[in-house]
This record gives sequence, structure tokens and C-alpha cells, in this order.
Amino acid sequence: MTHRPNPDDRSDNVEKLQDMVQNTIENIEEAEETMQFASPEEREKIREKNKRREEAIAAMRAEIKDEAAARENGYQ
Repeated sequence: MTHRPNPDDRSDNVEKLQDMVQNTIENIEEAEETMQFASPEEREKIREKNKRREEAIAAMRAEIKDEAAARENGYQ
């Protein structure tokens, strides 16, 4: 039995990435809401994590642009 890799299906990558951005934004907002109940040490950890989340969002948005351009060009 030979295992073949699944074909590369990029047709919904833009939508998946947009969902990931939205979920990450929601996580940032929820984390900021919990900061009022957190200790100073926990607040700093939340700030650091949210900074990483913001960086991830920027990377995902760049990927969305790449995927949208690839879609327009027929994924060539």
C-alpha cells in the first residue's frame, strides 16, 4: 500500500486565514479584559503574549495578500 500526499488545495486559504485573524483579535480582546483581575506579573505576561499575537496577525495578513494574489493568478 502506497501512501500518496493529499493534493494541495489552496482554494479556501484566504477564508481560513481571515478566520484565524478574527479569532486572534478576539483572544487579544479577551486577554485585555482579564487584565483588570490579574496580578502585575500576569499583566506583563498578557502584554507580551498580546504583542506576539499582534505580530502573528501581521504575518497572517501578509499571507492573506499572497494567497489572494495567487488566487487571482490561478495558483500558478
